Amino acid sequence: MPLHPKGSVLTFELHGEGEGVLQEVAITGGPHVVRAEGHPAFGGTDSAPSPLDLVLAGYVSCNQVTSKIVALGQGVELGEFHGRVDAELDNSVLVFGAEGNPSFSKVTLTVELETDLDDAAFEAFVAEVSRRCPVTQLLQRAGTEVVNRWTNKVRVAA
Repeated sequence: MPLHPKGSVLTFELHGEGEGVLQEVAITGGPHVVRAEGHPAFGGTDSAPSPLDLVLAGYVSCNQVTSKIVALGQGVELGEFHGRVDAELDNSVLVFGAEGNPSFSKVTLTVELETDLDDAAFEAFVAEVSRRCPVTQLLQRAGTEVVNRWTNKVRVAA
């Protein structure tokens, strides 16, 4: 049974309210509220993750979820996913109004993933995850240099 009908469009609706650099964003139709605050360098008090932290958290999380979706479609067995994101942002556009791209200049995703794949199949799997992950594509299409460093931790049959 498919996770969602082919060709369907998922919709999202969120509502944010705040003051200064602190905001709460409610996700319509569910119980979740996300709290974000600008970095202390921008007047925040470090009471919540910055919006940039949340984007990067979404990036690693979206890769994990996309891995599972791809694995289900390919009949691949997955085990633990360990991900880390390192990112670089030139703040000259954001803070000083310089000309250029305000997006992250580079993000590096380092993943250790347990699979039942050989190395060649794992490389193809990672390429497919990257192609299908909405947040990876959002970053790439924004001009961010996206570096993937995935390691296959071959699962031992139980």
